[in-house]
Amino acid sequence: MAEDSDLERTEPASDKRLSMAREDGNIPRSRELSTFAITITGVSLLMVFGGRIAVFLRETMRQLLTFDQGSVHSTETALLHFREAIFGTLWQLAPVLGGLTLVAVFVPTLVGGWNLTFKAVEPNFGKLNPLPGIKRIFSLNAATEGLKAILKSLLIGGIATWYIWKERDEVIGLISMPLESSILKMSDMIIRTFFIVTAAMILLVAIDVPYQLWSYYKKLRMTKEEIKQEFKEAEGSPEVKGRIRQLQREAARKRMMQEVPKANVIVTNPTHFAVALKYDDTMRAPQVVAKGSLKLAEKIIDTGKDSHVPVMRSPRFARALYFNAELGEDIPSPLYAAAAQVLAYVFQLQQYQSSGGVAPVFPDQLDVPEELDPYSKRQQDSAPEESR
Repeated sequence: MAEDSDLERTEPASDKRLSMAREDGNIPRSRELSTFAITITGVSLLMVFGGRIAVFLRETMRQLLTFDQGSVHSTETALLHFREAIFGTLWQLAPVLGGLTLVAVFVPTLVGGWNLTFKAVEPNFGKLNPLPGIKRIFSLNAATEGLKAILKSLLIGGIATWYIWKERDEVIGLISMPLESSILKMSDMIIRTFFIVTAAMILLVAIDVPYQLWSYYKKLRMTKEEIKQEFKEAEGSPEVKGRIRQLQREAARKRMMQEVPKANVIVTNPTHFAVALKYDDTMRAPQVVAKGSLKLAEKIIDTGKDSHVPVMRSPRFARALYFNAELGEDIPSPLYAAAAQVLAYVFQLQQYQSSGGVAPVFPDQLDVPEELDPYSKRQQDSAPEESR
């Protein structure tokens, strides 16, 4: 299926889709709002500055059309008067042109906001394909724009006709008025007509702005499959995430194995669990530098033996450390006593191996609380069943 139907696009556009649309220059805009704002601003400015501009233009035309003997035979004088007239006219029109420029720049941002991108003007040879253009001609948007144009023509033409018909007596009376007065009167009537017609365009603006916003977000709707695909791209596919987690575990395991030779002792179960402990004068309590079960426990034990790290068999202590102590952190305080017994034995053993003397006695009974050994709990829970 080349393109999803509108019926399938039921989900609102995601933030990523909206951001991509803005990067492509696709943002909501209302032509009616811009047209209304520019027109009403221009008419208002003409109502304020129109009289002054008309007087200036009248005086300028009078000066340009008044000749004396010197100006008739001097081209430079005529050009000087013409240049002064041009710059003077621009100066008089500056408030109107400046106001229109500001409105033309800022009003469109009321719908869609600012958006600076150059993708909209980049060459796109796909636009040369006539088929999309033909589809747009017969699309719902084209029909809506056509309906708006008809409505605009009926509204503006009807209001203009109504106002002129209402002022028909004054229009006919212009014939009997002096030329200068009739021109001023006619200019005033034209400006008022434009103002009334433009004010009526508020109705079009009130319809067009919500429609443009609705149409914009409707076009960017997504299917549920697109939402899922975007989520996968953002979060990563399960296969990739699994591979990343595997690599992270391998890296962490490698770093952990590098700490085994630095340990003071390895406590085992003897093969189900192995925990490497380290302690020196800078530590507040012994810390677990490596731990593992089954094959990893065997690897820790082998690495420790290769590095001449003492390996002690103490099932309850090994299980308590494995299930209650975290890597790189101090062991739980209830295990301080047992750790002290083990480390004391290790230090005495090292002293005996280096200097001789009395061989230390391995501590068979370590002070390990039963609540820290989950296997001890299981044995207690299963004891009544076995007795039955």
